[in-house]
Amino acid sequence: MTGETTVRTAVRIHGRSTQRKALRALLDALPHHGGHLLVAGEPGLGRTTLLRWAARSFRAGPVLHLGPGPDGGAHVTVEQLLDTLRAASAAAPVLVCADDAHLWDAPARTALGRAVRRLSTADRVGLLLSVASDRAVAPEFARLPVVHLDPLAPSAAAALLDDATDGVAAPAVREQLLAEAEGNPALLVALARRLSPAELRGHRPLPRPLADAAVLAEVAGGAPSDPSAHARDLLLTVAAAGQTEEGTDVDAGLVHDALRRLRPEPVPGLRAEPVPGPRAEPGPAPRAEPVPGPRVAEPVLGARAEPVPEYLVLAGDRLRFRSPLVRRTVHATATPERRRAVHRALAEVLETGGHRLTGLLHRSWSLGGPEPAPASADRPAAVADRLAAVAADGAVPAPHRLRATAYARAAELTADGARRAERYTAAAEQALLAGRPDRARPLLAAARDSAAPAAVRGRAEWVRGVTELRDGPVGDAHQSLLLAASLLAADAPADAAAAALAAADAAWAAGDLSACLATLAPGPPHRTENPAPGSDGPADARSAAAHTAAVVHDHRVGMRALLEGRLDRAGAPLGQVVERGRTEGRPETLLRSAAAALLLGDVDAARRGGARALAAARQLGSDTLVPQALEYLAYAELRAGRHPQARTHAEEGLRTALRTGQRNTAAHHRAVLALAASIEEEPDVVARHVTAALDTARRHGLAQAATLAQWAAARADLGRGRPFDAADRLGLLVLPGPGRGHFAVWRLAVPCFVEAAVLAERHEDAREVLTDFADWAAFGADPQAAAQLARCHALLAPADHADALYRRALDRHDEAGGDFERARTALLYGKWLRRRRRPREARGRLGTALAGFERCGAGVWAAQARGELRALGAAPQGTGTGAPARLGLLTPQQLRIARHVAEGATNREVALALGVSTRTVDYHLRKVFAALGVRSRLELARTVGEAEQAREVRGAGESRRAGSYEKTGAQH
Repeated sequence: MTGETTVRTAVRIHGRSTQRKALRALLDALPHHGGHLLVAGEPGLGRTTLLRWAARSFRAGPVLHLGPGPDGGAHVTVEQLLDTLRAASAAAPVLVCADDAHLWDAPARTALGRAVRRLSTADRVGLLLSVASDRAVAPEFARLPVVHLDPLAPSAAAALLDDATDGVAAPAVREQLLAEAEGNPALLVALARRLSPAELRGHRPLPRPLADAAVLAEVAGGAPSDPSAHARDLLLTVAAAGQTEEGTDVDAGLVHDALRRLRPEPVPGLRAEPVPGPRAEPGPAPRAEPVPGPRVAEPVLGARAEPVPEYLVLAGDRLRFRSPLVRRTVHATATPERRRAVHRALAEVLETGGHRLTGLLHRSWSLGGPEPAPASADRPAAVADRLAAVAADGAVPAPHRLRATAYARAAELTADGARRAERYTAAAEQALLAGRPDRARPLLAAARDSAAPAAVRGRAEWVRGVTELRDGPVGDAHQSLLLAASLLAADAPADAAAAALAAADAAWAAGDLSACLATLAPGPPHRTENPAPGSDGPADARSAAAHTAAVVHDHRVGMRALLEGRLDRAGAPLGQVVERGRTEGRPETLLRSAAAALLLGDVDAARRGGARALAAARQLGSDTLVPQALEYLAYAELRAGRHPQARTHAEEGLRTALRTGQRNTAAHHRAVLALAASIEEEPDVVARHVTAALDTARRHGLAQAATLAQWAAARADLGRGRPFDAADRLGLLVLPGPGRGHFAVWRLAVPCFVEAAVLAERHEDAREVLTDFADWAAFGADPQAAAQLARCHALLAPADHADALYRRALDRHDEAGGDFERARTALLYGKWLRRRRRPREARGRLGTALAGFERCGAGVWAAQARGELRALGAAPQGTGTGAPARLGLLTPQQLRIARHVAEGATNREVALALGVSTRTVDYHLRKVFAALGVRSRLELARTVGEAEQAREVRGAGESRRAGSYEKTGAQH
């Protein structure tokens, strides 16, 4: 082994905060005791970079890099290595870095492994080892604590790419690079460096394939080499079979049967036709028929029991590569002839088993060399036609991702430009349905063909617009969808109407009322014989198209009437859309039904429609529609005042939206989560979701999500007793002016603004917005608006009118339902009664408010109600006046913090113990002081101690009584 002192150089790392935290803990502990960590990850994920960062960050002593000798052997014994390390650590702690330890020979690994085990914590030696996870970890390192490196998250990968390219990559190029790299930082940088400036800026087409064999081999450190021809064929067959799989593993039986066809062997009584490729070694005879059921190692390994290559994992009847990068490298670096032979063998096995789509895909990948005879069924054009036909057949079971792959391959084999554009568009649509907008965009770019018919170009613009609507600037989506409507108008008028309605959705999301109205303007009557995108097949195309056209027409008419303020004309068509949702099973129609119900203020119908849309999307396996269904369902729960349910649905919606690349949908879910958390005692949660929602909303022009997020932040301020901050935030949303919030959302925030403005003594501002809000309440689309309007008038009314207005508001709440809004009115009424020295009435209203807040989980508002009750001298129900009763006023989180502080813990120590931020501890501790009426930590400790002592005494008394009862029972 050789050692050398490291010269520290600056290292920039993206998205590795968790791993750096683990390494930092080791470095910080070295002055006191030693330790070791193993950094594991596939090639290209940044193991070397992370070790360099650790070496650069370590300041307490020297850094030593260990590596094998020049000939790969070990030149020191374990004792010599230990003596060297211990001597070096005698004066100061030492950090030892051993990069790529998996490449060392066996003696060197053994020496290092033994040295690690024999070092004690007192030696103050820290060892950082890195190994590639594309193969099994060597036994010498198997017991070391491991820090795993995963692919970068999309945001971190995007930041790395911007650094590598100085941000000059065109958006479409940037998207393709990120998709192709799959989160591997080294591959991402290598792909970017491969491009010329013109290609990077989008002025010239990108090379195909973008990640070719040379780039993949460079990042992977070369293709796996194995002296065994059987092992090489096994690796290639697993890699090829994975091209059509949803996950990373493949059926071992399929691989076995393909290998038998790839390497046929003569057996008495059987005749096997040879396939092009190397001759197989002698072995067992192939079976005439596949044996059903799972297979284990023997069918894959053969009679010679060759071990599974270290790059593969065999689990039951499934095989997979340890590293996705190595799998891609094996496939790309194989010779074209051998690769085609493997795909041909897989095609034969799959076609024999009745797997039409996957078999045809492998058949298409096996094409190459001289063009077959014109009449041959294996001509590229013939295979392309068959592949596209099977991909379009709804009776063939296949996920959207596989259909997208089939359409794209069919397009690659298609010579006619118009038909090629049509197939690329169909591939993009399927990729979008699979939740992969990153895959849809390059397919749409490949579909561009100015010579294609207007219907083909219109469909491509439609898919492009829907893609941007879910994950891009909604202004761009609006224009693409308008263009789609115009291109489709002549040949597919029903589709044109659906595209125009989607354009109105984009204008709605952007908060552009005039564009929304213009898009919804009446158009010419349309026919319904053209199927809408996503129809399942020709058998139901006509009826599905007719049904979809009717829904689109009614929604369009009703939505325009609603925006024009004509509820009398909006109710009937939107009601028809809602009614169809009671019997329809298509998720798209159910989503329209839920949206129409929300427009009409029928939250129960919206909840039913959203729930049915969610069930239908899950049943169809439509990943892209699940987060949208959860979005409508969460909004309906919010409108119904069911904040915990809204939070549950939005949390799942956020996860699925991020997983399927729908950042715009994710922003809406974050806005819902912020609103749900704003009534609870979680200011950090509100701030986190508001920041994330606004980040996407500002970049993509999402006025609706931005308005909801800002409303959530203001409502959190109001609930925490900060009316001036709340009034400032809400004033920007609801007061007239260019910065006013979304046209369909800002009125929902008016009641909060009026309450905050009155507390902040901005009465004129509060009166200014009530005229518009009165019109909204009269409109009838919001069941809570009438009660909220009466509450607002009560806040601004003189004393002789306020009482009646509060009572009227409570009566209206009884009609509309909703615990949270009714409790808010009861709280304000109780405060007003207390200030008028009517304690008995105030106590009743405040008790009702407290019960309502507790029932809907509005902790921050419940604290206000408790404070008002204490000001009346009336403890909340179930409490007394002693220390135990006062502790009963605290929430579970506040009680935990109070007990930690009473034991002498600092705020930072409490935060570490509970896994929260110090800011959260500060916030809750202020609430604890206010609730218990204490002014110092000493008083808090005394109060908690008295409460704990009283509880122990009470517990002892209950135990004595229980013993007495048991004794009495025994006597009787």
